[in-house]
Amino acid sequence: MCFSANVSFIAGVTVSAIGIVTLKKVQAPSQIVFASIPLIFGLQQLSEGVLWLTIPNPAYNGVQQVATYTFLILARVVWPVWVPLGLFLLEQEGKRKRLQRIIMLTGICVAVYFLFNLLWQPSLATISEHHIFYQHDYPVSLKFYSNILYGLVTVLPLFISRHTGMWWLGAVIGISYIVADYFFKHYAFSVWCFFAAIISMSIYFIMNEITKSHKVQAHTPHQAIKISYRRYTGG
Repeated sequence: MCFSANVSFIAGVTVSAIGIVTLKKVQAPSQIVFASIPLIFGLQQLSEGVLWLTIPNPAYNGVQQVATYTFLILARVVWPVWVPLGLFLLEQEGKRKRLQRIIMLTGICVAVYFLFNLLWQPSLATISEHHIFYQHDYPVSLKFYSNILYGLVTVLPLFISRHTGMWWLGAVIGISYIVADYFFKHYAFSVWCFFAAIISMSIYFIMNEITKSHKVQAHTPHQAIKISYRRYTGG
């Protein structure tokens, strides 16, 4: 996150706390991936906090490299897989599920592409104009297309989902990235994470609704059996 180490650490702890509370809402294994998104956001913020402290001090170059690649792997490799996977697991069988599967497989391809470039091209994090700038070279000819695919696989699944609130979350993520890219062109990935708290709170409320729905579905068969039994016995 931009601005300072204090802001990054405060954001990291806050978002991680939201992540822990969100995970407590989980009612089924299929919900874990989606519910853990805020926790991963928290790890991203904390890794940038470490960068703020280590970049000015060459003695911590090793720690800086670990923090740099932690952030970049989460930002470039994990999200294109994690988001569509989380939405795929939440979806029931049907057309939506099949669409989510296609997007998830596309996301895996995007993640492999970015991982390959991270492993074969040097990456460097520097402090510039009160922001952290990540320098990592990708083939110029593929940059536009890879970024478009990245945006699609991380946002489109939210608009396909049947769950209440996903459209709102998709709009928040899309608008926040556009704002970050427009006003902070060279620091978009770092500044975009400034919106992590809003996104994480949205995920918490969505999980809250999913939990309520899951409880209703879980109780309905039991209630139906009780009603049938009472009718049969005259109770």
